Amino acid sequence: MTAGTTAGFGLQLPEYPWDAMAPYLAAAAKHPGGVVNLSIGTPVDPTPELIRAALVAAADAPGYPTTHGTPALRQAIVDWFARRRGVPGLDPADVMPTVGSKELVAWLPLLLGLGAGDVVVRPTVAYPTYDIGALLVGATAVAADSLDELDDATRARVRLIWVNSPGNPTGIVRDAASLRALVAQAREVGAVVASDECYAELGWGEWDPERGGSPVPSILAPEVSGGSTENLLAVYSLSKQSNVAGYRAAFVAGDSAIMANLVNSRKHAGMIVPFPVQEAMRVALADDAHVSEQKALYRARRGRLVPALEAFGLEISHSEAGLYLWCSAGEDTWTIIGRLAELGIVAGPGVFYGEAGNGFIRVALTGSDERIDAAVGRLLAAAAGR
Repeated sequence: MTAGTTAGFGLQLPEYPWDAMAPYLAAAAKHPGGVVNLSIGTPVDPTPELIRAALVAAADAPGYPTTHGTPALRQAIVDWFARRRGVPGLDPADVMPTVGSKELVAWLPLLLGLGAGDVVVRPTVAYPTYDIGALLVGATAVAADSLDELDDATRARVRLIWVNSPGNPTGIVRDAASLRALVAQAREVGAVVASDECYAELGWGEWDPERGGSPVPSILAPEVSGGSTENLLAVYSLSKQSNVAGYRAAFVAGDSAIMANLVNSRKHAGMIVPFPVQEAMRVALADDAHVSEQKALYRARRGRLVPALEAFGLEISHSEAGLYLWCSAGEDTWTIIGRLAELGIVAGPGVFYGEAGNGFIRVALTGSDERIDAAVGRLLAAAAGR
């Protein structure tokens, strides 16, 4: 290799899928009313004032923060789990803040010591970072929603099982019985179950406690875990419910032995949440009012989008919780994406979430009221013109 070149260096990862959206974004940009980008679920509403105030109040932070999280933050996480997720009695030693949830998803296989020959199971239709995490350590990612779908040889090599409920992009919610069965299967083979629960506060219909429904179950809840956190981890993010995606504010909780190793490994690697963000998280977790207010905005936007998408000819599947509507129209994903782009609307291609996503699109609720109403008007006008 010639000096000064980089040939042969770098991880051989797939191209970032969203780059394929460039021509559709360009087409949508030509619409005279402007683009309505509902492809990526990035919050657009203001960060609540009490959270911003906490960040500012903690801005004088000359010393290094703690990887494990301040005792006050860890207690706030424990209290939140008991109050909002039906998980009483967590030990504050068994929780830890993370730099957003995506980094933990990507690096968890490494932090658990997985490698070649190990199998990481992820949902059939899933966020692509689960696969990337396996790829980074040379493990094999397998798409399945139950270990019953695997042959005996593959099942014996399973070391990590990702659960995503509510699911991204599908909005599927797994009930307590379903989760309990998966936990039992995992424990039989000695696998860790990591549950990505980032959309749990955003349940709709039967999963909307504010409308008479039930809370979305957590993997750590006693009716799921059997009262033991052995081999279980719950991952959560405040990005969606508190509009702090820019803060990278998330946390993980669960099995005592695993958590101790995660804390130690992350100390060595310098994976630390800044102290001002830890303080903002502490304040956010103690306040339920702003979460309810934000959910009301999404509930109203969802209520306007659903009938408009259906009038346009799209069928909505699952979508029981979360920030997305999982839609199909009996045609290729890119055909639907193209038809919407002609209306100046950008949606997420289902093919980005696995082979089972072909023929589907993901429509996010994360547009301002004005942009959501613009999309609704265009969809209804197109439907009327057919």
